[in-house]
Amino acid sequence: MDFSLAWQKLNQIGRELVAALPNIAIGTVVIIIFFFVARGVRAVVARVTHRKQGSQSLSLLLSRLAYVATLIIGVLVVATIVLPGFTPTSLISALGVGGIAIGFAFKDIFQNFLAGILLLLTEPFKINDQIKYKDFEGTVESIQTRATTIRTYDGRRVVIPNAELFTNAVTVNTAYDKRRLQYDIGIGYGDDIAQARQLILEAMREVEGVLEDPAPEAIVMDLAGSSVNLRARWWVNPPRQADILDAQDKVLESIKNKLTQNGIDLPFPTQQILFHDQTEVTDGDRRRQREGWPTGQGDVPQARAALPSPDQQPTSDSVTQA
Repeated sequence: MDFSLAWQKLNQIGRELVAALPNIAIGTVVIIIFFFVARGVRAVVARVTHRKQGSQSLSLLLSRLAYVATLIIGVLVVATIVLPGFTPTSLISALGVGGIAIGFAFKDIFQNFLAGILLLLTEPFKINDQIKYKDFEGTVESIQTRATTIRTYDGRRVVIPNAELFTNAVTVNTAYDKRRLQYDIGIGYGDDIAQARQLILEAMREVEGVLEDPAPEAIVMDLAGSSVNLRARWWVNPPRQADILDAQDKVLESIKNKLTQNGIDLPFPTQQILFHDQTEVTDGDRRRQREGWPTGQGDVPQARAALPSPDQQPTSDSVTQA
């Protein structure tokens, strides 16, 4: 077997490698320099953006982008040193159709990346805000370039793609300093509404944490089947979930105790069934029915029980003989 051709090829590669060693050494030094420069740029960007924007997530994102961009520039510079024939233009032309294919393949990733940048720039919510998205509700832990993570109230982590949070409705529970809570309380139809309203307001004002401004309210909402429903509304600060549950627990306990101590009924649902038939004029006694409507003017038909039996009614033959 003739290995001369292969040996010549190896010799050529070796000579080219030896010739390129100075360039490789220079490129290694340059990439190390760019590595430290990138770290410095990242620190500077993080410090400047955090001072001006005040957002930890945005500062982290911009510092990472600056770090990666600096390293990419360093790699391109090293590539032009080690490979004299290489230029950024040739890299772009080499990508060509392949770049389009990569774009389609990573469409969702790029979409989430851009949505993450827009979320960090517009800041509809921040880290430690409590948000609700569809069936998920919890505290925002981090806003990354691909997804946002929240910690639910029962101690679970939910990872939500940024594109979904950017294009869909999100409820931010902690967007404002105050939050209004409400609860419907049913009282009996025989109870005094004005008295019950005053007792509910007193009960809410006695609870620590209920704000005086805006003032608590108690308004009639519904004349239900077995109760008159009053809606108690009060404001709390801060609007975090733990504070809300604590305030609601104290307010409802205070209202219940206040109403029962003053003789206000808290009825449970009841249903009344009337067993009679009113499909014919002679069925049922309208004077004794209790549906709530009056008997009206004129004579009221007799009840079936008050009518004579068929045996007692005169027949046509007896009337003729008479």
